Amino acid sequence: MKTVGNTPILEKHRLTCHCGGVEIELSLPNGIEKPRRCDCSICRRKGAVVASVKLDGIDILKGADLLKLYQFNTQTAKHYFCSECGIYTHHQRRSDPSEYGYNVGCLEGVNPFDIDNVVTNDGVNHPADRK
Repeated sequence: MKTVGNTPILEKHRLTCHCGGVEIELSLPNGIEKPRRCDCSICRRKGAVVASVKLDGIDILKGADLLKLYQFNTQTAKHYFCSECGIYTHHQRRSDPSEYGYNVGCLEGVNPFDIDNVVTNDGVNHPADRK
């Protein structure tokens, strides 16, 4: 997805928390990829539309010291949020640890409500939990 509403998605696109204390540059050569929601216990509460970027596609420009880590259950996924404003910015994915999921609503100029038909993943029945 190369455009959301009137906002072009840049190959190097900035993501910020609400207070501006955390600034991240994402490498998005193909635009927004895999936009989705999840219904797992944390994502239901966050309510964010997320998309994916490879681990080397993220560069924290400012505020690394403000980012707090939250982990639960299997302790595999690493969820980051700004300790000042509380906004979730990104997480290292449990289902694909070679990627970060990032909060599309934190992309500069992007309103995630302008994205139609966002898929919801079944995080309640996560594949890693199936025996």
